[in-house]
Amino acid sequence: MMFLAVGIYALFVSTNYWERYYTLVPSAVALGMAIVPLWASMGNYITRMSQKYYEYSHYKEQDEQGPQQRPPRGSHAPYLLVFQAIFYSFFHLSFACAQLPMVYFLNYYLYDLNHTLYNVQSCGTNSHGILNGFNKTVLRTLPRSRNLIVVESVLMAVAFLAMLLVLGLCGAAYRPTEEIDLRSVGWGNIFQLPFKYVRDFRLRHLVPFFIYSGFEVLFACTGLALGYGVCSIGLERLAYLLVAYSLGASAASVLGLLGLWLPRSVPLVTGAGLHLLLTLGLFFWAPAPRALKHSWVLYVAAALWGVGSAFNKTGLSTLLGILYEDKERQDFIFTIYHWWQAVAIFMVYLGASLPMKAKLAVLLVTLVAAAASYLWMERKLRRGMAPRQPRIPRPQHKVRGYRYLEEENSDESDAEGARGGDCAEEEAAGPGPEPAAPCRRPCPYEQALGGDGPEEH
Repeated sequence: MMFLAVGIYALFVSTNYWERYYTLVPSAVALGMAIVPLWASMGNYITRMSQKYYEYSHYKEQDEQGPQQRPPRGSHAPYLLVFQAIFYSFFHLSFACAQLPMVYFLNYYLYDLNHTLYNVQSCGTNSHGILNGFNKTVLRTLPRSRNLIVVESVLMAVAFLAMLLVLGLCGAAYRPTEEIDLRSVGWGNIFQLPFKYVRDFRLRHLVPFFIYSGFEVLFACTGLALGYGVCSIGLERLAYLLVAYSLGASAASVLGLLGLWLPRSVPLVTGAGLHLLLTLGLFFWAPAPRALKHSWVLYVAAALWGVGSAFNKTGLSTLLGILYEDKERQDFIFTIYHWWQAVAIFMVYLGASLPMKAKLAVLLVTLVAAAASYLWMERKLRRGMAPRQPRIPRPQHKVRGYRYLEEENSDESDAEGARGGDCAEEEAAGPGPEPAAPCRRPCPYEQALGGDGPEEH
């Protein structure tokens, strides 16, 4: 899924070689459809790799406990936190890399702020919509086609490199019995299970945080960067503003490693508190148009907002990986998380014409509700309240055309084959003094769950 989604990103970049509505719009629709599956599979992959790394680093303890003994619940949490911190530090650093074409190429063709902001009357909390009065003639001359082709070719090369990295590095960790086992459950059950997770109070309490996560990331790119930044210091300094946001978020992702020694609620509460202070400050601040004297305030605000965003993203992804460590549930959980995030982003675009005060008020109310709901969830968990999770149906073993459920399993290992031979010997020996349990090779779904067949409950 990651490989296919990155390929759709490469398709979207390739359409910029021929910018027409009939090329850009379909590729943008395909890109939007690939975002949630990409992030869901990414969250699942990082969580599973942290669990695998724990098993790899503690294989001696597992040998002493027995091959069928599962690791203690939550044992992979330190590795998951490290993996998420590393991933999000590079991910947020990509925001700075994305500004390189703007810094080294497009800035030479832009008009200065005295031209683009000539008709802008108010900024910040007094503004309405997005850059009301902004002069849309921003280019002094059109860039040379050769230069545009060079920029697009670099972006295409990066996209293809990402596809090769996903195929080469992530493919080595691929196990068919873990990736395709849910197909035997039935597509109807697969589409119903995300809605059945509403029964779980942990997920219900985290939904406001999912929504706020979508609100805040788009507010940083539109409200803060455009309504406060570009409106005041000009379009030519937008790239530097986003670089400040990127560096602050990347550094804060590394600081998230402090969660190894702090309670798990600290990153989320810290990020929420920082965003709360910034939102209150922005609510009462209206920078003057075409004024560079307070540009340092905007850079500091962008960097601090990036710090809060990093704590939010790293904390949420790590928390979900800890609460739902069963691999058959992770796809559903991360899909729900990023689906709500995508819905929140869509809602922000629908309200793009609202006054800035209304946007900040919605952001503030959502933030307070998300933090209160999360702390309430942690209180319930400390009181020992057991969550109610939907039951994943047992696979239907005789599914026509599903080769992994046939008697002849082409993916079995040597140990599984030897076990099958032992079963055959037991059957040939006949019944013993006590009735033996049914001996058959577990299907791939049961292998992924760590079970031995229908006798395990």
